[in-house]
Amino acid sequence: MELLLKYFPHLTDDQKRMFRELYDSYHYWNKRINVISRKDFQNFYLHHVLHSLAVAKVIRFAPGTKMLDVGTGGGFPGLPLAILFPECRFELVDSIRKKLKVIDAIIKDFKLDNISTRHTRIEQYHGKHDFVVSRAVTQFPRFVAWVKNNIGSDHKNELANGIFYLKGGDITSDTEKFGGRMRIYPINRYYEEDFFHTKKILYLPFD
Repeated sequence: MELLLKYFPHLTDDQKRMFRELYDSYHYWNKRINVISRKDFQNFYLHHVLHSLAVAKVIRFAPGTKMLDVGTGGGFPGLPLAILFPECRFELVDSIRKKLKVIDAIIKDFKLDNISTRHTRIEQYHGKHDFVVSRAVTQFPRFVAWVKNNIGSDHKNELANGIFYLKGGDITSDTEKFGGRMRIYPINRYYEEDFFHTKKILYLPFD
């Protein structure tokens, strides 16, 4: 929790409470439905919550912004971002129902009325949103093909509607197709921990 306050010192008391209680909630549910590797759970804040919130170092979403988290798994990056941006709307999509059960329980416990979940494959989903967010679920060009029709044209933020994709390692094959259209934000520009040394945010605008 101290790690979050290091980089997000202006959280409200309610946000601090929710982020603090998030650990226990995930710990409880992860024993029943494995949504986070149990070997990795000790790094819950570093590898999952803080990584998700890196998007907020690139953009402060305007109130009313609609976001779609594709392949959300255990709720990342969508759930931490929804706590950080309570005036925005998040829909978390995954094809594995039991993972969404965990998210739904946390949404109910925390009374998060700005999040909904949907059990579907993204290829079968037709909703429109301002931004799509995701932690790498496939090669980026394939992901773009999946979600390009889910991005609306009503721009309300300082950056154009588009995709924010959290990716680590070599991103050459992910980016070469898009050339100068894509922006790349190294996360170690914002966080000093070694875990983020090779982590990046790929942003692809849809003007």
